[in-house]
Amino acid sequence: MASFTAEEVAKHCSEGDLWIVIDGDVYDLSKFASLHPGGIPPLLDPAVAGKDATELFFGLHRASVLKEPKYGRLKIGTLSGAAEAAAKVTKKKKPAGQSSVPAHIPYGEAMGTWRKFSPYYKESHERLRAAVRECMDKEIKPHCKEWDDNGTLPTREIDILVGRAGIFAALVAGEEGAAELFAQHGISLPGGISAKEWDYFHALVLNEEIRRGVNGCYGVSDGLIGGVSIGLPPLLKFGTKEMIEKYAVPIIKGEKRICLAISEPYAGSDVAQIRTTAEMAPDGSWHVNGVKKWITGGMVADYFTTLVRTAEHGPCMLLLDRGDGSTLSTKPIKTSYSPAAATSYVEIYKNVVPKENLIGKPGMGFMQTMANFNFERWGMIVCGNRHSRMVLDECLRWALSRKVFGKALIQQPVIRYKLAEMAAAIESLHSMLEDLTYQMNNMSTSEINRDLAGPIALLKYKQTRVATVVSDNACQIFGGRAITASGMGFIVEKFQKSFKFQAILGGSEEIMADFAIRQAMRQTQDMPARL
Repeated sequence: MASFTAEEVAKHCSEGDLWIVIDGDVYDLSKFASLHPGGIPPLLDPAVAGKDATELFFGLHRASVLKEPKYGRLKIGTLSGAAEAAAKVTKKKKPAGQSSVPAHIPYGEAMGTWRKFSPYYKESHERLRAAVRECMDKEIKPHCKEWDDNGTLPTREIDILVGRAGIFAALVAGEEGAAELFAQHGISLPGGISAKEWDYFHALVLNEEIRRGVNGCYGVSDGLIGGVSIGLPPLLKFGTKEMIEKYAVPIIKGEKRICLAISEPYAGSDVAQIRTTAEMAPDGSWHVNGVKKWITGGMVADYFTTLVRTAEHGPCMLLLDRGDGSTLSTKPIKTSYSPAAATSYVEIYKNVVPKENLIGKPGMGFMQTMANFNFERWGMIVCGNRHSRMVLDECLRWALSRKVFGKALIQQPVIRYKLAEMAAAIESLHSMLEDLTYQMNNMSTSEINRDLAGPIALLKYKQTRVATVVSDNACQIFGGRAITASGMGFIVEKFQKSFKFQAILGGSEEIMADFAIRQAMRQTQDMPARL
């Protein structure tokens, strides 16, 4: 590629003949100027036209813009001396013993990825992180903003790609019998991890990397894995071998989709109030009627793990098939985040469910629903705090690069205070999360449900309180860009529209806080409580 001197570039500084320099690369904007989203005047600014506009450019644009083909083709060469200067920086030797792991923005990555010593993570966790990150960065992340903005639903091609990468399998790798099921059907986990060595820290890493990999687009992550992550576990926990072979395996491979259908217009957190009914026919089949609401992934689901009421047995869990849509249909629900989440209203009318599609035992539907709640809430904590961390990372980068009143934003004490408040809250939450995860690793499922339900609920409450602080501070740091759906602040803009979802879904803040204290009080019944 051609090399130009600064003097040569300076000659091209007018409309119709316009060059600029960004990071040592020379761009010809002569024909592009009229198409520039911000108009022609900014490009003809004396500090831009024919000049090195690097500082101004990165104050207005994300670095990823230059990687887009439509802008990359405008590059015509490099600035003389720029390559040599870059080479000198690259050749600087690292101090002896310094890790080869790339440096991160402080607090932009969880401590587990950069602390020198950890009691929690081992080589397989890092291998998993690297594999999932590579897949998400290559196949998913580049498209997320477009999908989120346009409300594009996950396609079967994307599902199969995610299935082949082993990500759907990883969502349920900790379930009993998963290792044998995967071996039987040639299903692999990311990074070559064995299902037999899978633990809750693998699950933590997986959830963090999925949320990071959707580039701040919460709706995309819910549409991509949300329905599967909560709809499939009950089938694997309580379904028969025949059901698992027929339904679970295709879902894990990305060939079919599933969602969890619990909530109704009449019942959100109060699950016991559901009104969807199932009547048993003489042949043993179930005839189901009712509606479900706010069902994540419902618009694209083939199967619905559904809680129903029965006159004979009480609450039961059934697996419903969409079929041709004549007896089970879905309508999109417009929410404050993206339609890419495939959130739906489900209408069930005269849907006939074969008797073999009863999940678990008759009358145990409520208990089977509850069995999944603690792990669902734990996963929401992981994802929610990783999203908060992503916003903190954006704020730190912005504060380091943005100049106001002649100096970097980071030099303002009030900005440093806001960043410290965010970092302290996120890291404190993550520390308790790792401790809870360690406890889960050393407890049985029944022990987790008995002893950790309260602490998990308490941490879920705290996570959404932390997210509230992060959203508020981030909006003040980014200013007008935080309420603009494109450009430098789009991740913050999407966050402040969606962080409240986790304060409602999976149990509202108030119910989580109350439940946590009620659970704690159970342990004090036989204790003297005197001051």
